[in-house]
Amino acid sequence: MSANIKIEKTQNPKQKPDEENLGFGRYFTDHMFVMDYTEGKGWHDARIIPYANLSMDPACMVFHYGQAVFEGMKAYKTKDGRVLLFRPRKNMERINVSNDRLCIPTIDVDFSVEAIKTLVDVDKDWIPTAEGTSLYIRPFIIATDPFLGVRPSLTYKFIVILSPVGAYYPEGINPVKIYIENEYVRAVKGGVGFTKTGGNYAASLKSQMKAKELGYTQVLWLDGIERKYIEEVGTMNVFFKIDGEIITPSLEGSILAGITRDSCIELLKSWGMKVTERRISIQELYDAHANGKLEEAFGTGTAAVISPIGEFNWEGKVITVNDGKIGEVSQRLYDTITGIQNGVLEDFLGWTEEV
Repeated sequence: MSANIKIEKTQNPKQKPDEENLGFGRYFTDHMFVMDYTEGKGWHDARIIPYANLSMDPACMVFHYGQAVFEGMKAYKTKDGRVLLFRPRKNMERINVSNDRLCIPTIDVDFSVEAIKTLVDVDKDWIPTAEGTSLYIRPFIIATDPFLGVRPSLTYKFIVILSPVGAYYPEGINPVKIYIENEYVRAVKGGVGFTKTGGNYAASLKSQMKAKELGYTQVLWLDGIERKYIEEVGTMNVFFKIDGEIITPSLEGSILAGITRDSCIELLKSWGMKVTERRISIQELYDAHANGKLEEAFGTGTAAVISPIGEFNWEGKVITVNDGKIGEVSQRLYDTITGIQNGVLEDFLGWTEEV
């Protein structure tokens, strides 16, 4: 597996955290994967080394011009001791979509998946087994040229770090409260909204802080032109069950093509449910609620998997969805996807890969 990857094991292993109190993104394993890119040479020097600080020139372009992309996926340990990844190739295909938009050299999908599997195998003892836990995998690429000037960098680092995690939201699988942003915008068609680049998330922080002050877990973004069409929640794609039909905003260049989103659509269709990808306005959502037809709302993403939504606040108008309880479709999707991820249910769609 690791023929082209040098492996240097740590001499000072860390103490592993309490699996019952992991939180999300607070702890990191003993090792990381690093690979360099140099123009004219390509990607080279793939290695797994002890987790450590990076030493970088203050003029590195990533600090000044934001040329960086990332991905997120998870590893799970089954009851019989196998280690499974969930659709890792989709993530690494998507990082190349982000790379292309940010003028970063693409990476070989097969090799990157092999590198991730090798790193996870080295740190497999870090994979938590308590219910609702997993090993979060964060691949990212940063521009490393020490140069002040607006152009693509000539050198890059591709790095993968691992973090044992619990639930992303403190509510877990219980419904979250969502604040609908009507002042700021995050992305527009033609921009970088469809990529996973740090600037998208930096642009969301102002609204996220406002939502938190009002007691809301996350922000739902409207389109950046008319401020009327639903796009996505800060860390999730979003779905609505209206009068028996599942509706999710269509991919039109300003929202992320979520892997969990795609998985949900595929599952729902396999269950014979009507799934529609289209533009949906916030007014249509509120009208559906007023008419008693808004049956469920939920977000989808790697971090939370499925997150039911129990309340929306749009311009001070608060509505409750499904009496603030998890809906039948949300629960079935959560049980099915996590069951496949953990090896409890049959992977009838061929989504998992064993390390």
